[in-house]
Amino acid sequence: MNKPYFFIVMQDSEQQLTQKISPYKIIYPVLIGLAVVSYMLYKEFDITAFQQITFTWNSVLWLLVAVFCMFIRDLGYVIRIRVLSGNRLSWIKSIRIIFLWEFTSAVTPSAIGGTSLAILFVNKEGIKVGRSSAIVMATSFLDELYFILMFPLILLCVSQSDLWNMAGVNEGISKSLIWFAVGGYSIKFIYLAILSYGLFKNPRGLKYLLMKCFKFKLLRQWRHNANEAGSDIIRNSYELRHMSFSFWLKTFGATFFSWTARYWVVNALLMAFWAGHYNWATQFLIFARQLVMWIMMLVSPTPGGSGFAEFVFKEYLGEFLPGASVAIAMAILWRLITYYPYLFAGVFIVPKWVSRHFGNHTRNKAASPTSSNS
Repeated sequence: MNKPYFFIVMQDSEQQLTQKISPYKIIYPVLIGLAVVSYMLYKEFDITAFQQITFTWNSVLWLLVAVFCMFIRDLGYVIRIRVLSGNRLSWIKSIRIIFLWEFTSAVTPSAIGGTSLAILFVNKEGIKVGRSSAIVMATSFLDELYFILMFPLILLCVSQSDLWNMAGVNEGISKSLIWFAVGGYSIKFIYLAILSYGLFKNPRGLKYLLMKCFKFKLLRQWRHNANEAGSDIIRNSYELRHMSFSFWLKTFGATFFSWTARYWVVNALLMAFWAGHYNWATQFLIFARQLVMWIMMLVSPTPGGSGFAEFVFKEYLGEFLPGASVAIAMAILWRLITYYPYLFAGVFIVPKWVSRHFGNHTRNKAASPTSSNS
């Protein structure tokens, strides 16, 4: 069986692989997030700001809207992966893959994400390795395409002063956040350009480039796997280039609704407590800043952007809230809806999934004479 193009993952033993998606890893992002939030609250706490928060039935309604936005987001991902699999994946399998994928993204740095293990998840749910790598490549392409298209549109629709000038924020921090956005977008653009070139224009050329890169001494040990990765790209290129227009329309439509619904979560949270303070122009600006904020989070070195996400939320969206301490509290609520559920869902899903797909093999290997003699 050929190995998929994310060859480094497939180098790992099954024991290492199961450790990599261990549910116990939720402790690290939780601790990082709590540490950053606690420090910010210590520095910024203001009890009078919290007195401006009123909880009503309107608050309940908008909080439910925020949760519903996340439901739409996950539903879009589930529909997309079903379409990409040619409906070979059932609804249950598709849901399981998405939650496994999101959990992996939540416990790895934002720049790495859960993509590297996604091929394994899809493959173990009954899709051949070649097709699994094509599915993951396509999802990666569609996600990056959304950001590459939406960011320039945001720049055209929102004035630069509104987008980048943050009231009450230190000028040094403001400039740093802008550079984070530029850096994140540049990474996405370069990645999408290389991926598009390899998938739709010259897959053999991309394989050649891979082989050149893996001539370096530091990477030479994975050269054989790089060759197989290039072969996967060539095979996936043929499959994806022959997909119909309706196929790409459906999958990009699901991608568009997924990411857009996720960005509306903050708008719903603000409406829950200060509905009368925001007109439609302000709502769109908040949405635009959220998109830019997610691009910034790409360069975060912490698992799932933990800590960095809360900090950026407070600095970049704080001017829309009655005070810094309230902004920090809203950042916690935002992460409770958009991030932590995937961490805790992983605690229940990952052990059962690992046991189902690796348990028997691991036990058999442990019982074999070879294992006992080693």
